[in-house]
Amino acid sequence: MTTDAAVVEFTVYGAASPAGSKTAGRASDGRMFVRDSARRSAPWKKDVAWAAAGAMADQQIANGGGLLEGPLSVAMVFTVARPKSHYGKNGVRPSAPLYPTTRPDVLKLARAVEDACTGVVWRDDAQIVLELIAKEYGEPVRVHVSVRSM
Repeated sequence: MTTDAAVVEFTVYGAASPAGSKTAGRASDGRMFVRDSARRSAPWKKDVAWAAAGAMADQQIANGGGLLEGPLSVAMVFTVARPKSHYGKNGVRPSAPLYPTTRPDVLKLARAVEDACTGVVWRDDAQIVLELIAKEYGEPVRVHVSVRSM
C-alpha cells in the first residue's frame, strides 16, 4: 500500500556493472531458466538490491506499505571516473570530453539496476512508465536512483 507521494531514493557507491542480454533455456532436468550473459554483474546487482532494500525499509516505515504499485517514474545518474588520460599538469585537459561516451551504455547500466530492484522496490519493471538515465564524470563513482509513484 503506497501513497500518491511514495518516493524511494538511494545511492550505491562503486563502479556500476552492466546487465547483458538474457538467454532462456531448458536445464537437463526439464526446468526453464533465464540467464544474464553478463555474469560479472551479480555482485553489483546485490549491492544495488541491498541499498534499495534499506531505502524501502525507510519508505515503508513512513508510508506503511510494501512494494511500490502502479506506474513509476525512475531517475538514475551514473557517475563514472575520468580516464587518467583526461588529466594534465593543471587538472582536466581543456580537450577532455565533458561526458562519457564510452561503454558501457546507459541502457545496460540501467537494466542491471532495474533487475536488482525487481521484487525489492517494485513488483515488475514493466511498471516504469517514465525513466531518466544519465552518465557523467565525477568522484566517487556511484549511481543515484530515485523512484516515484505517479
